[in-house]
Amino acid sequence: MTILPGNFGTPADRRYVIRTMAFMGGYLAVNVAAIYGAFDEIIGKPAGWLLGLAVAAPVAGQIWATLRLMVESDEFVRILTAKRFIVASGLAMAAFCGWGFAETFGGAPHAAGWMIYPLFWGLYGLVTPFIRSTQ
Repeated sequence: MTILPGNFGTPADRRYVIRTMAFMGGYLAVNVAAIYGAFDEIIGKPAGWLLGLAVAAPVAGQIWATLRLMVESDEFVRILTAKRFIVASGLAMAAFCGWGFAETFGGAPHAAGWMIYPLFWGLYGLVTPFIRSTQ
């Protein structure tokens, strides 16, 4: 089987991929621009808050895209996606809380709060092969 652009299964899958690419494209563009210094003059100033919100907007959009996938999919995919989402969220929160307490009580190095997002999606990818049933 050859996987070519546009060969993503159901129409809901294709819409999810398009939405994900759009939101993550914006996320990537803002972060790459920040890495290369495009926003250096506003960091630490009130306008920096707008930059933080601009980076958070595609994150919210990606969560919306995942919820839309669930709405537009059949019952099996909906439940499976929800189960994976809940398990990955719980693991990410537990790991991040554990690290936060290690910072407070054990002197562990600080982890930026935004790390919860890539941690969540990394855990989602890790739990997906193991959660194959809706039971």
